[in-house]
Amino acid sequence: MWYNTTNMEKAVVLGAGVSGMAAADLLRRRGWSATVLDKDDAFEPDGEALVVASPGVPLDHPWQAAARAAGIKVVSELQLGAWNWKGKILAVTGSKGKSSVVKLVQDGLVAAGRRAVACGNYGTPLCRVVLDAEDAVRDGKEPPIWAVVEVSSFQMETSDDFHPDAAACLNLQEDHLDRHGSVEVYHALKRKLLSGAKCVVDADDAFDALLAGSYFDNRILRRNGELAAALMRFAGLDDGEIARAFRDFKPLPHRMQLVAEIDGVRYVDDSKATSLDALAAGVEMAGGRVRLIAGGLPKGDDPKKIIYCLQNRVEKVYLIGTGQNRFCEAWRDVVECELCDTLERAVASAKRDAARGETVLLSPGAASFDQFRNYGARGDAFAMYAKEKTK
Repeated sequence: MWYNTTNMEKAVVLGAGVSGMAAADLLRRRGWSATVLDKDDAFEPDGEALVVASPGVPLDHPWQAAARAAGIKVVSELQLGAWNWKGKILAVTGSKGKSSVVKLVQDGLVAAGRRAVACGNYGTPLCRVVLDAEDAVRDGKEPPIWAVVEVSSFQMETSDDFHPDAAACLNLQEDHLDRHGSVEVYHALKRKLLSGAKCVVDADDAFDALLAGSYFDNRILRRNGELAAALMRFAGLDDGEIARAFRDFKPLPHRMQLVAEIDGVRYVDDSKATSLDALAAGVEMAGGRVRLIAGGLPKGDDPKKIIYCLQNRVEKVYLIGTGQNRFCEAWRDVVECELCDTLERAVASAKRDAARGETVLLSPGAASFDQFRNYGARGDAFAMYAKEKTK
């Protein structure tokens, strides 16, 4: 670890969320003085040897600019955790499906008797996992050996020394243009992870037989399943153990989740689909005729790029949130669009229109923060409205 010298004792952590607090706790356990900045706190560098950035603090934030101007090294919470992790790391990145692959791999390892933990952008920061592992050892317990880490482009902005034992990139689509400015920058951050990995696994259709009948046994998710299998093989699982992982897999909430079936109409929550490419994948996976609820806070990509999907599969689009007018302008010539403003109105309207055999699909193609605290809250609201009696 490059910072292991006696004169490096002062650090600043940018952001007081779960990642920032985990980083601060780890630094303090190592004997550092760690100050955590939150929201409108000012940062005036004063001899710090290290700045740790939470994922939510972008490169162009004044905090980061001040650190760079002062010549202070800025690293991600992920990087700090990796420097201190004593086990092995399997890293998963990509535009769609990261969390599901991380869950599948971790579940598979645990079921096969390997000690593994899912972390990173998946939920628990890697720094917290390091602390928990040390606590387990202190209590006489066996710590995890494998950290299965979901890695976002936000984390990779300040991760220049991250070298997982194996890594997989599931797919590269357009996403987070509001943060990164261009698709080229976004894709470069994904490839940066691969360039630093000790091993990069690739999809192999030899694994297809192990996916049969599983959540991943379709055109959209098959490559993700193949890469998950490759990661499990890297960690030492045999074909029987990998096949069992696919067979027993329980999908995460808000990913093509059937929440109700009423009068022959299916209501599917795909609220995690916050990009347009994810929206298109959701429509294809739904099958049959779809009544699509879309909209929210757009991420910057051109909504016209998925017209092909809408005109072939969607009966009508019910639009909500900040992006509703933009999406309507792009799509109204190929599919009927209704401006609903709110999710409650959109579900009510779709209910009135839907016929037996159709699917009402919430696959927004946009972030949730204009109307909800996160995509999970949006999905929960959709399920509640779907189950309500029509007024």
